Amino acid sequence: MEEKKELYSFSAQEVGAVAETEIIMLPIAELHDFERHPFKVEHDMALFELMRSIENEGVIVPALVRPKAAGGYELIAGHRRKAASLWAGLTHMPVVVRNLDDNQAVIAMVDSNLQREHLKPSEKAFAYKMKLEAMKRQGARTDLTSSQVVTQGNVAPSGVRTDELLAKQVGENRMTIHRYIRLTNLIPKVLDMVDDGKIAFTVAVELSYLTEEQQYELYEVMNIEQCTSSLSQANRMKRLSQSGELDMELMFQILEQEKPNQREMIKIPANILKKYIPKEYTPKEKIDLIERLVMEWYEKKEGRSL
Repeated sequence: MEEKKELYSFSAQEVGAVAETEIIMLPIAELHDFERHPFKVEHDMALFELMRSIENEGVIVPALVRPKAAGGYELIAGHRRKAASLWAGLTHMPVVVRNLDDNQAVIAMVDSNLQREHLKPSEKAFAYKMKLEAMKRQGARTDLTSSQVVTQGNVAPSGVRTDELLAKQVGENRMTIHRYIRLTNLIPKVLDMVDDGKIAFTVAVELSYLTEEQQYELYEVMNIEQCTSSLSQANRMKRLSQSGELDMELMFQILEQEKPNQREMIKIPANILKKYIPKEYTPKEKIDLIERLVMEWYEKKEGRSL
């Protein structure tokens, strides 16, 4: 029973749609994926299990769609159900049709997917960006200005910053939201390395400040050197990029520095850290966290940004 709930979990938007609107059967061929849909539908074991469940019981929760001006329907929620239904050999699936504007559709699409248990950093990045932009358009005002890092239109009618409202909705802090959105500046090859766990999130945020050309060059350098950047190396490349000095030769020099067997090691007993760092953190995540906190301390001490 618990497994079925996992396979067919759905959002408040979908619940509301099912309650208010008639469920109809539509040809799957008429259901078009949401434009710029940031969530990946992978043919993995979870989708296979969903397909087998659909074979046995059909699609329990209907998809949410809206009419397309050019004909057919745009999928707002239900991309995995569509893929699993096709895999199961179905030609039709149940849907609820709602007339939603672009902003409502984006928010419903993102909300229906953010509840998934395992989301890649790239999925969160583009989802947060899309939803934040839609929320700003919905609540944009020209009579208000916001705080130092936010421009007009970032304050909702209630007077609450839009990014703070989004952060509260998704259970993240405001700065984390913006750090995820920074990842949308990464080239696909580097972003794939983040999704695959080859590049840490904190490192990826720093690398997102490199130009597109520099990122392609860095990708080649990492391939040649068979290594990835540390947080301090990424921060150094960010500063060099911002000053217009970064090139491939410097990238090689930076990544060749401080090989693991050449570093001075500082060992901190685990019992000292365990009361401060969440137990689910991996050793690499703990190291990245310590490095970032030391960097922030140094910046505050020196009164400048690295």
